[in-house]
Amino acid sequence: MTIEIEDLTFETIIGVLPYERVNKQRVIVNLRSQYDYVSKEYIDYVGLVDIIKNSMIKQKFKLIEEAIEYISKEIESRYPKIKNLYIKISKPDILANCNVAISKTFNYQVSNSSTTS
Repeated sequence: MTIEIEDLTFETIIGVLPYERVNKQRVIVNLRSQYDYVSKEYIDYVGLVDIIKNSMIKQKFKLIEEAIEYISKEIESRYPKIKNLYIKISKPDILANCNVAISKTFNYQVSNSSTTS
């Protein structure tokens, strides 16, 4: 199965420039994750959204790369059934004529536990 979270949009402090450290800016997050579905065991997509949004708002990352790495570790530790994860974070308002983004794909060792998340 694949979970997709598309265009999760919110404002947060992110960036290295002085004005980015004090002014919130809009980010857009896209996530795709694969896992083996077993009857009555699922991945909580609301929990995934909460991890993404809460992590970025609380941590106030300087670099998008740092945010992606942090979010990946949080998701991997809370959802051991996930086999791989693609995260893309965009800052759509930085440049007038384009949308800039960073993305990365992570592949995890799947746990044999039967924990439902």
